[in-house]
Amino acid sequence: MMKKQMTEGRKMWLSVMAIFLVYAIIFILFEDYDRKFLMPFEEVSDWHLLLFSLVVMTGLGFLLYRYAKRMDDRISREQSEKENRMRRELTQNIAHELKTPVASILGYTETILDNPTINDETRQQFIVRTHSQAQRLTALLQDISTLNQMDYAPDMLKMERVDVSVLFADIAQETALAMEKHQMTLHNYLPQDIIIHGNYSMLYGIFHNLVDNAINYAGKNTIMEVSATQHHNYWLFTFKDNGIGIPAQHLPRIFERFYRIDKGRSRDMGGTGLGLSIVKNAVLLHGGNIKVSSLETGGLAFEFTLQKEH
Repeated sequence: MMKKQMTEGRKMWLSVMAIFLVYAIIFILFEDYDRKFLMPFEEVSDWHLLLFSLVVMTGLGFLLYRYAKRMDDRISREQSEKENRMRRELTQNIAHELKTPVASILGYTETILDNPTINDETRQQFIVRTHSQAQRLTALLQDISTLNQMDYAPDMLKMERVDVSVLFADIAQETALAMEKHQMTLHNYLPQDIIIHGNYSMLYGIFHNLVDNAINYAGKNTIMEVSATQHHNYWLFTFKDNGIGIPAQHLPRIFERFYRIDKGRSRDMGGTGLGLSIVKNAVLLHGGNIKVSSLETGGLAFEFTLQKEH
């Protein structure tokens, strides 16, 4: 069972009460400032002062507790409203993203069904386009499922020993044709035996989405470089390209779900708008952090950490 996290209001209340209690004890025990050591109470006024301090402390504690509870309730409401707003926006974005491929599939299939005498070449074109939109729809649903799994069921993910060096070599081989088509070059500077304790599918998603992002948006005749340096308990990975980059004002938002710099171009490229969000969430899931920056020579640089195998 997960341990319940202490609220901010309760932390504040306990902190203030602890400080007040310590102050009250010191004041009572050393109320004559010329005392050099602890002495038992000899005067009735000392006991009265003790009782008065306890009453004051109880009253202040009650008032602080009520204030802390109201503060926790307000924070909880604000958080709930924020989550509901984000959920509505996400639902609207999903519906919008699903609408395009579904409409295309319906349009192509209806045209074929309504025109039984359509020539074979046109029919084949429509079938190919329908298949392409179905693949896009499948990719979108898969990405949504991946994010939901990381958000709501991270404990269900299988953690195992993963050799990232081998994993990335496989990705490089799988994407070789796409890189050749875009006249891109990949320089793999990863050392051997980079062992991470994590979920293979999520780790695969980190590197594959970064490669796909560069292929789709860096531009032709660009160079990708991947490297890693070893630290005490983590690996620091650097993934960069010398492509066209993106304007500085977009950098803080590129990890947001469905955020697109050029919406029309992104959809034409077949992207789901979730790739970099999956990257960030997968990195965080493995105890790491990620940041992105623009290079002076052009292009982007992603730096992220992944915890070593324990």
